[in-house]
Amino acid sequence: MSEWFERCRKYTITDAATGFEINVAGMNFSDADLEKMSSLFAKANAGIAAIENGEIKNPDENRKVTHFTDRITYCGSALYKEVETFAAGVRAGKITGSTGRPFTAVAVNGIGGSALGPQLLQFAINGPYWNELSDEKRQGGLKIYFLDNTDSAEFADLCQVMDPETTLHLVVSKSGGTQETKNNMIAMERFYAAKGLDFGRHAVAVTMPGSKLDKYASEKKFLASFEMADSIGGRTSESAIVGHVPAALTGIDFKSFIAGFLRMDELTRNTDVFKNPAMLLSAMWYIAGAGKGDRNMVIVPYSDRLVLLSRYLQQLVMESLGKELDLEGKVCHQGLNVFGNKGGTDAHAFIQQLNDGRDDFFATFIEILADAQQIDLGDGNRMGDYLHGFCAGLTEALRSKGRQTISIKLPKLTVFELGMIIALYERAVAIYAEYININAFHQPGVQAYKLAATGELELKAKLDAAFKNMAGFKGSAEEIAKAAGVAEQTAATEGWLRRMAANGSVAAEFKDSVWIYTIK
Repeated sequence: MSEWFERCRKYTITDAATGFEINVAGMNFSDADLEKMSSLFAKANAGIAAIENGEIKNPDENRKVTHFTDRITYCGSALYKEVETFAAGVRAGKITGSTGRPFTAVAVNGIGGSALGPQLLQFAINGPYWNELSDEKRQGGLKIYFLDNTDSAEFADLCQVMDPETTLHLVVSKSGGTQETKNNMIAMERFYAAKGLDFGRHAVAVTMPGSKLDKYASEKKFLASFEMADSIGGRTSESAIVGHVPAALTGIDFKSFIAGFLRMDELTRNTDVFKNPAMLLSAMWYIAGAGKGDRNMVIVPYSDRLVLLSRYLQQLVMESLGKELDLEGKVCHQGLNVFGNKGGTDAHAFIQQLNDGRDDFFATFIEILADAQQIDLGDGNRMGDYLHGFCAGLTEALRSKGRQTISIKLPKLTVFELGMIIALYERAVAIYAEYININAFHQPGVQAYKLAATGELELKAKLDAAFKNMAGFKGSAEEIAKAAGVAEQTAATEGWLRRMAANGSVAAEFKDSVWIYTIK
């Protein structure tokens, strides 16, 4: 038996009941490295137990963290039944819009986890061409679109393809104050009003009770408003109401999805690192990055349906672990960079750098073993055989160069297996946060950018007010900022002037290496 095979056997965890397997033998570590982490394993086990026992684990916001425990009972809850009943009524045409026509599509209006999770689930299970299938092939499940940014191009693109009379709008915001989501809701409501349609009769809210959105939904008589828990953050909300409503509207079996989460949760409650996939995975992150995230995490799923997984994990991992301060208020600058592509395609893209470039990463290959369709190519191989060969060959090529790899295998891709994958990374992130002593469940950096954006919008308001009395004024950004009384914000003023020029509210010409603007 080869030394490498023995190492693979030793450092592989297999769940015989589901066929899930994780192999970390390709990482650069020894038993001694794991032994040095024994106190951190004990700390992590205690921390995860505290989460599941209902202790405050988000001290900055004085909140519990309940995504692990709420899903245990969710499928037997009144809320679950309420969502299923509502979605069944919509799909059957019993719940309609303002003109009485049945809904044929749903537009999910949310940002961050409110969009990334549902997008991942829809793409992985229903595929990229779901909206092009006939109603018969969709078995009554609605087409699905997403608004996840305050970009007018995205809004315009949706308006080009949707039938407003038959489109249901799902507005997702915990507080109701998320600006991007609010902007899209306001714009869509005006779009509907211009067509003589009552937007409220086409809208559903997912929000906290008593929030701005909840009150607005009541005032405008939305078709429904479903309760979101304060103790579940957006990036860990896919197994809760945020994931459930869009899944139910498209006909996805959410109960089986939750079953996958619960199976992985069961496996990752084990206190033995050699039997706990999430603890072993997070230990690899810690050792590879010297406890400081010194290596990038590359995610390469060998499945087209999982192409959005790296985007989903970027938010889950980076927003959770990218922190300036630890729990004691000390500067730590922690985090893990995440990037990725899909297997097969990646070999003709960024794998060149992984193979020959900087050794500053570890790669995780996620392989789905069963073919979606068995396509015989006439050379003794099926199409899927080549995909497996590429995955195994790339893994071996990187290993021969001393590059570090992790392998995750699943027999097939259904909602159950997707639930397992998401739950694995949710738990690994929570455990890693215990290792490095940070709060994984807040996002102060996000709040910082929102405050900065508010300052920029306040500057625009000052410029708008000043420009009312400056028609015909011509000058550089510096001259205009001085005249408008915001000389200390000249650089930011030029940014607004360039935008105004592009949108026609000021004129601009580039002369002698300087932009000259004329206020209209």
